[in-house]
Amino acid sequence: MKTSKELLAIINEYMDNINYDRQPKSLYEPIKYVLSLGGKRIRPILMLLTYNMYKEDVEAVLPCACGIETYHNFTLLHDDLMDNADMRRGKETVHKKWNANMAVLSGDTMLVTAFSRMAECDAKHMPDVIRLFTKTALEIDEGQQYDIEFESRNDVCEEEYIEMIRLKTSVLLACAMQIGAILADASKEDRDNLYMFGEKLGLSFQLQDDYLDVYGDPKVFGKNIGGDIIENKKTFMLINATKLAEGGDKAELERWCSFSAEQVMAGDCDRNEKIKSVTGIYDKLGIGKLAKQRMEYYYQEALRHLDAVSVPESNKAQLREFAANMMKREK
Repeated sequence: MKTSKELLAIINEYMDNINYDRQPKSLYEPIKYVLSLGGKRIRPILMLLTYNMYKEDVEAVLPCACGIETYHNFTLLHDDLMDNADMRRGKETVHKKWNANMAVLSGDTMLVTAFSRMAECDAKHMPDVIRLFTKTALEIDEGQQYDIEFESRNDVCEEEYIEMIRLKTSVLLACAMQIGAILADASKEDRDNLYMFGEKLGLSFQLQDDYLDVYGDPKVFGKNIGGDIIENKKTFMLINATKLAEGGDKAELERWCSFSAEQVMAGDCDRNEKIKSVTGIYDKLGIGKLAKQRMEYYYQEALRHLDAVSVPESNKAQLREFAANMMKREK
């Protein structure tokens, strides 16, 4: 069994050596740029770890692993464009480095390229792989649309939020794992359990992201905390605080949420004061504890599905370790 570090090295070497020999080169430069920015490569690693539980020749499915990572980065490229974000992984975003038209066109090309790489799997498995990948791509778009619609709503409930992050984040992890299982000829029961493992792990991972945006150490988290508070983003934290707050706490929370990110940037309210005040309300209401409880629930659900996979426990060790490390971003 290969470790996640070994698989990361294999994935990076493979992606670094992809030859973009089509014309015009200017169309492919942003794609090479985006994929060269690195990242944790969580999704292709999950695919290869899953495959490796059954078979040793992980190199045989590298095109599909690369396809899932290309697709993930395509979604980030378009997310950055929609959000008008300036930076991604410490570098200029594509629409800033080039322009919006290039971001749209190169992003579209990344999407087609992702499907092309996924179709490099053997003919026996291709129908199942492409069917699942297509379904997942549609679900992610649906999740993104829900996220956009939530921005203009003040009545988003927790159940709606969980469904949104399931679609926007979790299904791609689940897809990566099930494709790894399909390519390894795993049983239908194992495929289904591994899909559910990825889905529940993804929910726990996203809830952890919500929590760390408020309570994380910026040095460990990798970005400044409080961004979701500044943007009034409908996270697990804000949704539950809005539901539980009463009296003065409710009025104060509503007052702070009346200031948009643009108003904060313009100096209409103090950024640090907003973060401190809203965090104080979360503390008073026990929102952090609620988030941790829900994170743990989904993580244990994920492990329950992994327990049900019918391979020797030793074959699951690397996947268990990788999942545990995903959930230990804060020391």
